Amino acid sequence: MTRFLTVRHESWPLARPFAISRGVKTSAEVLVVEIADGGSVGRGECVPYARYGESVESARAAVAAIAEAISGGMDREGLQFAMPAGAARNAVDCALWDLDAKRAGTTVAAMLGDSTSSPVVTAETISIGTPDEMGTRASELASAPLLKIKLDAEDVEKRLDAVRAGAPGARLIVDPNEGWDVDFLAEKLHYLADIGVEMIEQPVPVGRDGGLAALDTPIPICADEACHGIDDLAGLRGRYGMVNIKLDKSGGLTEALRMRARAEELGFKIMVGCMVATSLAMAPAVLLAQGAAVVDLDGALLLAQDRADGLLYRDGLLYPPTPALWG
Repeated sequence: MTRFLTVRHESWPLARPFAISRGVKTSAEVLVVEIADGGSVGRGECVPYARYGESVESARAAVAAIAEAISGGMDREGLQFAMPAGAARNAVDCALWDLDAKRAGTTVAAMLGDSTSSPVVTAETISIGTPDEMGTRASELASAPLLKIKLDAEDVEKRLDAVRAGAPGARLIVDPNEGWDVDFLAEKLHYLADIGVEMIEQPVPVGRDGGLAALDTPIPICADEACHGIDDLAGLRGRYGMVNIKLDKSGGLTEALRMRARAEELGFKIMVGCMVATSLAMAPAVLLAQGAAVVDLDGALLLAQDRADGLLYRDGLLYPPTPALWG
């Protein structure tokens, strides 16, 4: 029977406004791809991101353009050459993984040779606010083992002091989303180390990060916006010690798995991250995150309400998806 692809836009309100250094969002705007084949349906979800030149409209058009080839039987390997990396390919790739598992009566984890995927510790994110707001939010998340703190260049010490007071036992990582420069980072490093920050994610803008190579830092620096695919990895050595692999950047689980293997060969530690989306977008990344140094897959926790059969988050742990959700 011929496969049939559909794509739709969904808007999921957030529990509270989510602010980072480049703006504020109040909803998760996602695309859901479904591929039906007989009685089986595979699903994938993506988040088109304006920072990378994507929009809901452009991603939906890219998915629609590949629909005929998918109906004709194009598989995951063929997809890697038929679409460029990015959010649109991610949704199609993950839908194909889900479909293949369902048609075979197995799970994606088993297909990857890991039928016993384990829960992972995930960061829980505090977005930018006043020091009092961020401290209050930290106290609400005080039992979380790992907190990720969004920052810009304002009130860094006041905000982090408030977070530390609110959650004295939590591990901390920070993410300025390209909001600093190298000199500002160098100025803050001693303070960040003293307060217990364990990792700094993409502190400086892509293209202006050359100075990181000469920076003597006791805290690992992780590439996010600077790292999209395998071809980026070699050029990041000397400036970054970690890379953040996201399915929406790599263009799906197929490429992300290859990217992780190559990054480890080059000596990078691995972070697995996400965009703000539902559990359907997080689910494939849970498999990618097995054994990663840092996992940041709390996107679904930022929603006012997640979709049915969503992922289980408990005591800072994120559990693998059930087949009712994905995979």
